[in-house]
Amino acid sequence: MTTAKGLDPRTKLVMVLCLSSLAVLIPNISVLVGVLLVSFLISIMLKGDLFPAFKQLQKLLWLIVIVAVAQSLFAPGGSVIVALGTFPLLTTGGLIKGAEFILRMAVIVVSATIVATSNYREIVQGLVQWKIPYEIAFMVSIAIRFLPMLTEEIKDVMLAIQLRGVELEKIPFKRRLQIYSYILTPIVIGTVIKAEKLATAMETRAF
Repeated sequence: MTTAKGLDPRTKLVMVLCLSSLAVLIPNISVLVGVLLVSFLISIMLKGDLFPAFKQLQKLLWLIVIVAVAQSLFAPGGSVIVALGTFPLLTTGGLIKGAEFILRMAVIVVSATIVATSNYREIVQGLVQWKIPYEIAFMVSIAIRFLPMLTEEIKDVMLAIQLRGVELEKIPFKRRLQIYSYILTPIVIGTVIKAEKLATAMETRAF
């Protein structure tokens, strides 16, 4: 099933999943730049609406400085760029961490414009053609509509962690799991509340 945007919505879903996964898993800044460029290229080819994405990215630019300074203060690494006496205020390691954070967020925001070129009916139809029951396909389409809200919530939580200079990859595994539980709990609760409201609205329409 192809659409006016030229690609099967299932193909778009697979591409977004791959791009977002790479953005989260890859620690190399040069590779992250490559993933972002690929995301832009695909979105442009599919005539995605990049203007809202650019507006979102503009709001994130100031976070580079905040994350970089926070990392430099609490987890210094690399060469010192700015110092107050012997106290480092900004390091190359902090700048790299800040840039990586912004690049990851940029890939997620831009890749979202790829799947946005298909409406939820096309996504449901494509999943049904995969022999997925309609009810499940509909739930997937609803979940996709929840993604922007989840992204904002996760971004806020991750920013709070970055501002405290916490580097999750350097924390012992058990402690990392505990931190993840702290992160996921408010996000899951908020999502459940939104889902309950949506379910109530659907029941009133006899879905």
